[in-house]
Amino acid sequence: MIPVDSFVKEAEPEPTPEPRYPSVIATGLALSVVGWAGLFWIVINTFPTIPNRWLFFAFLQLALTGAALPFVRYLHQRFAAHADSANNLVVIVRQSVWVGLFGAICLWLRIPRLLSIPLALIILATLVVIEFLFRLRERAQWRPE
Repeated sequence: MIPVDSFVKEAEPEPTPEPRYPSVIATGLALSVVGWAGLFWIVINTFPTIPNRWLFFAFLQLALTGAALPFVRYLHQRFAAHADSANNLVVIVRQSVWVGLFGAICLWLRIPRLLSIPLALIILATLVVIEFLFRLRERAQWRPE
Protein backbone atom coordinates (compact mmCIF):
# COMPACT_ATOMS: atom_id res chain seq x y z
CA MET A 1 0.00 0.00 0.00
CA ILE A 2 1.39 3.40 -1.03
CA PRO A 3 0.92 6.19 1.45
CA VAL A 4 -1.25 9.04 0.21
CA ASP A 5 1.19 11.63 1.53
CA SER A 6 3.80 10.66 -1.03
CA PHE A 7 1.55 11.80 -3.88
CA VAL A 8 0.55 15.10 -2.31
CA LYS A 9 3.19 17.68 -2.94
CA GLU A 10 2.99 20.81 -0.92
CA ALA A 11 2.75 23.90 -3.03
CA GLU A 12 5.66 26.17 -2.37
CA PRO A 13 4.85 29.83 -2.57
CA GLU A 14 6.39 31.45 -5.60
CA PRO A 15 8.97 34.01 -4.66
CA THR A 16 7.74 37.47 -5.44
CA PRO A 17 10.24 39.42 -7.44
CA GLU A 18 11.54 42.60 -5.93
CA PRO A 19 9.94 45.58 -7.59
CA ARG A 20 12.41 47.20 -9.91
CA TYR A 21 11.22 50.43 -11.36
CA PRO A 22 14.04 52.23 -13.13
CA SER A 23 11.33 54.33 -14.76
CA VAL A 24 10.44 55.73 -11.32
CA ILE A 25 13.95 57.05 -10.85
CA ALA A 26 14.06 58.43 -14.39
CA THR A 27 10.65 60.06 -13.96
CA GLY A 28 11.62 61.49 -10.59
CA LEU A 29 14.83 62.87 -12.03
CA ALA A 30 13.01 64.41 -15.01
CA LEU A 31 10.33 65.98 -12.80
CA SER A 32 12.96 67.34 -10.44
CA VAL A 33 15.08 68.83 -13.20
CA VAL A 34 12.08 70.47 -14.89
CA GLY A 35 10.67 71.68 -11.56
CA TRP A 36 13.88 73.09 -10.10
CA ALA A 37 14.96 74.64 -13.41
CA GLY A 38 11.53 76.24 -13.77
CA LEU A 39 11.68 77.56 -10.22
CA PHE A 40 15.13 78.98 -10.85
CA TRP A 41 13.95 80.64 -14.06
CA ILE A 42 10.78 82.06 -12.43
CA VAL A 43 12.66 83.47 -9.44
CA ILE A 44 15.53 84.98 -11.44
CA ASN A 45 13.78 86.30 -14.56
CA THR A 46 10.23 87.37 -13.66
CA PHE A 47 8.32 89.70 -11.39
CA PRO A 48 5.86 88.19 -8.89
CA THR A 49 2.66 88.86 -10.82
CA ILE A 50 -0.34 86.55 -10.56
CA PRO A 51 0.43 84.26 -13.55
CA ASN A 52 4.04 83.96 -12.45
CA ARG A 53 2.95 82.95 -8.95
CA TRP A 54 0.81 80.17 -10.42
CA LEU A 55 3.80 79.02 -12.46
CA PHE A 56 5.93 79.14 -9.33
CA PHE A 57 3.57 76.82 -7.47
CA ALA A 58 3.24 74.49 -10.46
CA PHE A 59 7.03 74.21 -10.76
CA LEU A 60 7.30 73.73 -6.99
CA GLN A 61 4.77 70.89 -7.19
CA LEU A 62 6.79 69.25 -9.98
CA ALA A 63 10.08 69.68 -8.14
CA LEU A 64 8.87 68.29 -4.81
CA THR A 65 7.01 65.40 -6.45
CA GLY A 66 10.07 64.46 -8.49
CA ALA A 67 12.33 64.68 -5.46
CA ALA A 68 9.98 62.53 -3.37
CA LEU A 69 9.38 59.84 -6.00
CA PRO A 70 12.59 57.78 -5.49
CA PHE A 71 12.31 58.04 -1.71
CA VAL A 72 8.69 56.89 -1.64
CA ARG A 73 9.64 54.00 -3.94
CA TYR A 74 12.45 53.01 -1.58
CA LEU A 75 10.14 53.17 1.45
CA HIS A 76 7.61 50.95 -0.33
CA GLN A 77 10.30 48.51 -1.35
CA ARG A 78 11.77 48.39 2.15
CA PHE A 79 8.72 48.45 4.40
CA ALA A 80 5.84 47.02 2.35
CA ALA A 81 3.86 44.40 4.24
CA HIS A 82 2.63 42.72 1.07
CA ALA A 83 4.25 42.36 -2.32
CA ASP A 84 1.18 43.91 -3.94
CA SER A 85 1.64 47.20 -2.14
CA ALA A 86 5.34 47.31 -3.01
CA ASN A 87 4.59 46.66 -6.68
CA ASN A 88 1.80 49.20 -7.02
CA LEU A 89 3.23 52.03 -9.08
CA VAL A 90 0.02 54.08 -8.89
CA VAL A 91 0.30 54.27 -5.09
CA ILE A 92 3.95 55.29 -5.27
CA VAL A 93 3.22 58.14 -7.69
CA ARG A 94 0.13 59.25 -5.76
CA GLN A 95 2.01 59.43 -2.47
CA SER A 96 4.77 61.43 -4.12
CA VAL A 97 2.17 63.86 -5.44
CA TRP A 98 0.85 64.21 -1.87
CA VAL A 99 4.35 65.24 -0.75
CA GLY A 100 4.52 67.87 -3.48
CA LEU A 101 1.02 69.10 -2.71
CA PHE A 102 1.83 69.40 0.99
CA GLY A 103 4.91 71.50 0.23
CA ALA A 104 3.04 73.74 -2.22
CA ILE A 105 0.13 74.30 0.18
CA CYS A 106 2.47 75.11 3.04
CA LEU A 107 4.40 77.60 0.93
CA TRP A 108 1.18 79.11 -0.39
CA LEU A 109 -0.05 79.64 3.18
CA ARG A 110 3.33 81.05 4.16
CA ILE A 111 3.05 84.01 1.76
CA PRO A 112 0.29 85.81 3.73
CA ARG A 113 1.86 84.48 6.98
CA LEU A 114 -1.02 82.14 7.73
CA LEU A 115 1.03 78.97 8.16
CA SER A 116 1.62 77.72 11.67
CA ILE A 117 2.82 74.39 12.99
CA PRO A 118 -0.67 73.26 14.09
CA LEU A 119 -2.11 74.19 10.68
CA ALA A 120 0.70 72.30 8.90
CA LEU A 121 -0.01 69.27 11.09
CA ILE A 122 -3.74 69.51 10.31
CA ILE A 123 -2.98 69.64 6.57
CA LEU A 124 -0.60 66.69 6.92
CA ALA A 125 -3.17 64.68 8.90
CA THR A 126 -5.81 65.46 6.27
CA LEU A 127 -3.58 64.19 3.46
CA VAL A 128 -2.71 61.07 5.45
CA VAL A 129 -6.40 60.34 6.09
CA ILE A 130 -7.22 60.82 2.39
CA GLU A 131 -4.42 58.41 1.43
CA PHE A 132 -5.60 55.93 4.05
CA LEU A 133 -9.13 56.04 2.60
CA PHE A 134 -7.75 55.52 -0.92
CA ARG A 135 -5.76 52.50 0.27
CA LEU A 136 -8.76 51.14 2.15
CA ARG A 137 -10.87 51.43 -1.00
CA GLU A 138 -8.22 49.67 -3.07
CA ARG A 139 -7.98 46.81 -0.57
CA ALA A 140 -11.76 46.39 -0.48
CA GLN A 141 -12.12 45.96 -4.23
CA TRP A 142 -12.72 42.45 -5.46
CA ARG A 143 -10.07 41.18 -7.87
CA PRO A 144 -10.71 37.81 -9.46
CA GLU A 145 -7.49 35.88 -9.86
